[in-house]
Amino acid sequence: MDFKDMAIKMLMEKVGSARDNDTSASALGELFGGNGKFDIADILGKFTGAGGDIERKTKSWLGDGDNDSISASQLKDVMGRDKIDAFAATLGIDSDEASGGLAELLPELIDKSSRGGNLLDSVSGAGRLASLASKFLK
Repeated sequence: MDFKDMAIKMLMEKVGSARDNDTSASALGELFGGNGKFDIADILGKFTGAGGDIERKTKSWLGDGDNDSISASQLKDVMGRDKIDAFAATLGIDSDEASGGLAELLPELIDKSSRGGNLLDSVSGAGRLASLASKFLK
């Protein structure tokens, strides 16, 4: 299962109102990359770029150990409240339900995508891979 399909499936499990595959895919595509793309390097870049506690939590999602949780408020700060509001509107839910569901979904999604090298396989281009790797080696 690719990253996009996994994200849609998990969204539909975590957010009760997200019952339609096409709507869920559209909402996630706009939130995670625009133009319907799911760019995992950009997602990780946003969270590691936030620095401090959020960067530390994000790094925990990449290993096979426990995942540190992120709050709905932290998620809104990193992703942008306007993007979360648009995501929620697309799904027909309120912003708090959307950010809460995403805060549960994201650590699990990144963790599952990073097992056994799958995360690195999903990041296209050597330049993107080198850029991503350098953020986690600091």
